[in-house]
Amino acid sequence: MPCRHAHYLFDIKTNTLRSLLVHSASISSLKVAWRKDARLDDAIERDKRWRMCHRVVREVLNEPGRCIPLRYLEKRRERLKLPIKVTTFISRYPSLFELYPDIIKPKTQPVPFLRPSPRLLAFISHQSRIYADQEPLIVSKLCKLLMMSKDRVISADKLSHVKKDFGFSDDFLCNLVPKYPQYFRLVGAPGESRSFLELVSWNDEFARSAIERKAEEESELTGIRMRPNFTVKLPPGFYLKKEMREWVRDWLELPYISPYSDASSFSQASLEMEKRTVGLVHELLSLSVFRRIHVPIIGKFCEEFRLSNEFAKMFTRHSGIFYVSLKGGVKTAMLREAYDGRGELVDREPLLEIKERFVEMLDEGHREYLERIRMKREAMNRDLELLARRNAEQLIMQEEHEQEEEEE
Repeated sequence: MPCRHAHYLFDIKTNTLRSLLVHSASISSLKVAWRKDARLDDAIERDKRWRMCHRVVREVLNEPGRCIPLRYLEKRRERLKLPIKVTTFISRYPSLFELYPDIIKPKTQPVPFLRPSPRLLAFISHQSRIYADQEPLIVSKLCKLLMMSKDRVISADKLSHVKKDFGFSDDFLCNLVPKYPQYFRLVGAPGESRSFLELVSWNDEFARSAIERKAEEESELTGIRMRPNFTVKLPPGFYLKKEMREWVRDWLELPYISPYSDASSFSQASLEMEKRTVGLVHELLSLSVFRRIHVPIIGKFCEEFRLSNEFAKMFTRHSGIFYVSLKGGVKTAMLREAYDGRGELVDREPLLEIKERFVEMLDEGHREYLERIRMKREAMNRDLELLARRNAEQLIMQEEHEQEEEEE
């Protein structure tokens, strides 16, 4: 399918002296040391609890009948990265599950089972309504991913692995894709190793990147035609060496290349490809719910998006655009401009409501857990006070009795 999206062409002969300086520098030779950004690291750390809970919930919901023996789930703790016993987890977050006795096999003794609580089932129902309301947004994201790929086709298995990153429902391949035959064609059955999702028709409206839309919005506000370009946002105290500052400055002056344009003619070592790669990863992060994706996950799409095997080095070369967090023992690429000074998302997309509702449910249950602990402590303190009074009374009675005996 021919790409109908207009993109900028480079003319080396008309480049300024500054651009010639850019071309003289080898991209691979430019190195910037990684530097920790506590503000963005904290953004990931804050999500640690709900992600852990979500993993456990998903594990139970994927079981037949949405139930599982308690001891089976306990054996999966390491894979689920659950640092506490399952019984402790259930106690801390009572809004998620309820325990009930059942048998694993006929003629065996009942054992504790877990199943979703009424509150969790209500959340799942609300989540389905959010997915339905935001279906146009999800369809546009899926189209954009396919439109950025070199052959307008991506493995269904790979798309399933990134469904949570982009806000797709668990059943999007089975329920969403068939509803839009004008956009998608699924080759093979979902779940098969050789199934692929193809783009049926190109939509020019979807072929506008976040950077291009921002430039258009600024042009409308100011009445001045704004050139699409990246926002560079270095953290306080972060400085680039003079050579790197000049390279970045000159690189930013090169024309923007849309991630939806045809990149087949670009050499991997060219500045055009560097510009296009940065634009593509910027667009991927802009499409993600949290404006961040694990680097290894992006790496799975090297072939589809024409990324080099060393694409990850780009993140440190463009430290003012991206940040790579090492929290959780995995590299996570983050879009700097998407976060404010407190590490909170600036632009909150509608699909974030799913996470917010889930966290509200967790907090509600956790408050109940803390209240139970408080009441137990108060009851224990009352018992201790009562016991102390009784002991004191007995001691007084004993002393009085001893005095009476001495008088006699």
